[in-house]
Amino acid sequence: MRHFAWISLISLSAGLARAQPGASDSTPAPAQGEGASADGEEALSVTVVGTPLRQTAGSAHVLGAKQLERFEHDDPHAVMAAVPGVYSRGEDGIGLRPNLGIRGVNPDRSKKITLLEDGILVGPAPYSAPAAYYFPLVTRMSGLRIIKGPAALVYGPQTVGGAVDLVTRAIPSGPAGFLDLGLGEYGYTKLHAWHGSSDERTGYLIEGAHISADGFKELPDGSDTGFYRNEWMLKTVYVVDPNAEYPHEVRFKASYSDELSNETYLGLTDADFARNPLARYGPSRLDRMRWHRTSFALTYALQPQANLKITSTAYRHDLSRQWRKVNGFRGKDLFSVLTEPTTAENSVYYAVLNGGSDSSSPGETLLIGPNDRDYVSQGVESRFELSARTGPVTHQLEYGVRLHHDRIERRHSEDGFLVIGGRLIPEGSPTVTTAFNEASTDALALHVADKLAWGRLTLTPGVRVEWLRSAARDRITDEKSGRIVRAVLPGAGAHYALTDEVGVLAGAYRGFSPPAPGSPSFVEPELSRNYEAGGRYMTRKSRLELIGFYNDYDNLTDVCTFSSGCLSADLDRQFDAGRARIFGFEALADHTLSVGALGVPLSVAYTLTQTEFRNSFTSADPMFGDVAAGDELPYVPRHQLFASLGLETSRAGASVGATYVAAMRERAGSAPLGQVLSTDEQLVFDAAAKVRVASPVELYVTAKNVANSHFIVSRRPFGARPNAPRWVQAGAKVSF
Repeated sequence: MRHFAWISLISLSAGLARAQPGASDSTPAPAQGEGASADGEEALSVTVVGTPLRQTAGSAHVLGAKQLERFEHDDPHAVMAAVPGVYSRGEDGIGLRPNLGIRGVNPDRSKKITLLEDGILVGPAPYSAPAAYYFPLVTRMSGLRIIKGPAALVYGPQTVGGAVDLVTRAIPSGPAGFLDLGLGEYGYTKLHAWHGSSDERTGYLIEGAHISADGFKELPDGSDTGFYRNEWMLKTVYVVDPNAEYPHEVRFKASYSDELSNETYLGLTDADFARNPLARYGPSRLDRMRWHRTSFALTYALQPQANLKITSTAYRHDLSRQWRKVNGFRGKDLFSVLTEPTTAENSVYYAVLNGGSDSSSPGETLLIGPNDRDYVSQGVESRFELSARTGPVTHQLEYGVRLHHDRIERRHSEDGFLVIGGRLIPEGSPTVTTAFNEASTDALALHVADKLAWGRLTLTPGVRVEWLRSAARDRITDEKSGRIVRAVLPGAGAHYALTDEVGVLAGAYRGFSPPAPGSPSFVEPELSRNYEAGGRYMTRKSRLELIGFYNDYDNLTDVCTFSSGCLSADLDRQFDAGRARIFGFEALADHTLSVGALGVPLSVAYTLTQTEFRNSFTSADPMFGDVAAGDELPYVPRHQLFASLGLETSRAGASVGATYVAAMRERAGSAPLGQVLSTDEQLVFDAAAKVRVASPVELYVTAKNVANSHFIVSRRPFGARPNAPRWVQAGAKVSF
């Protein structure tokens, strides 16, 4: 019945779109990553409602293939540092499970931003469990779109901060292939290859990527702390009639991904971090994440008339993951032990962790067990792009509809282990099930946006409507709950071109983040009023931009996760923080100098952000606690800066980059950062060079964190955690 409803909805929407009056030709934004040039730049040049980036009435940024390849970053945190207004919180030093935020939203597990791949929701369960425990490998992407401001309304469900759209490689226009083999310190290996071809009727692309390392963290017994990731993708396209005046085609994309990583949530005390930031305590040696994911997307794109394009996609993603890890002591939580290890009570538990003494009481038993979760995310989405004219005003209308269902099932358990002589010995007590529950959401989302162009003025009004029906069931108590949430989210942006290169812009819209399934009816969704204004200068080789933003929250929320330090009793529970505001400005300067045959790309991105709770409250959320009006939000840096400089010719190139992130408080408050728990101030330098030794062969070398600086990037959930050390990698690329 659900599938029949999806098909009926698409048919009805297509009929409505065809009923629109005809007008001038349009150039709609490519869908599903198709229509791009070889490096993906063409597809990325159009962002929202067919509006060129230069005229976009809002803040939008594009990272193309050339930018992604300059430093060969695998870590999404490092990639996103080049975009103003995007923040990150480090965790494993590699970026296996990124923590990304936009314009001050909570970066924990990227749960407060909309993550897309080729315009389609990519998170494990974007509504029911938005914490992104899966994130695609950046190395196989041809580009990224980062969309903020009113333009975020055409995506969702998370619209307060914005959206990140990862764009996969387009099917090549003829036979083509590529191979990238990389090696490096800490047993690093990268193998990335693709091959594809197409003719006037059919095309295909097969792509695979493998990244692995032995790990840079050190266990007392020398056990492996490394990981591997594999991703495979198949794309096909079939053009029904290549000679048709208005073509239509069918596209299919399938992918498979898996990971095994010997990762832990267990960090260090500050004193142990100072002695050896790469150390790990022995009891974490059994910690291991293992998951696999399958994904399918079937797209039908047609152009029934010159000014109308319709794209419909049916998709399904399945993710199964199991993370076996140290969760705590039976008698004490680990965050307290590792942040205050010298108190009389905590020192006993700390000695067990570092091997100084054996477990001697039931409270000193370590609880270790798997968090086993299965996710399903599926739906049908249609977009209709129509151009029209009303007197002197041209319209580029986009109408979208998405019918979506996602679900999560959690099975968490723990076993007791004693630490005897530095070894983990099973206590012998029965396995305890700490969570066995499921949650699901059915969502209908509609949006309409129109680009109205009149001379030098471009307006983009729009509205998004979200209708959610969620349900939750605790299989231990058989308690069931459900609710319905409706949200109407209007917005508008404006851009005025003072000259062909210079324009001013402004916008306002309603931000939204859905409540957690199972929340009582009195628990409100996250709602905000968001504003931005600024100016932009843009040519083919230059971009200067200064945009101020102000996010005024009616109700700021957080959904507790293990990665933020929540205990089992509060896991996946929503906490409301009430009124708050986040404001600041973003500055970007990007220019390429030409000195004869030499290109000199320069880029600077800076963000200033200030935050404030506007009411007092007490919360069991460990990142909130006792909050007084005027306190600042956690994990939002006041200053963030990225700068890079390169020298490039047709055969060779070299780049250096620097990323600065100010210290961030790890709990809400107003005391000076030096007096409370906070991350370190961070300054990291990267360098890279490449040379083409023959027409199809290019050699490259990169050095991440050249100064080998070590910083505390987070203390959540359990103790101080480092960034990656200096990491030299080299490789060869072959195109054929």
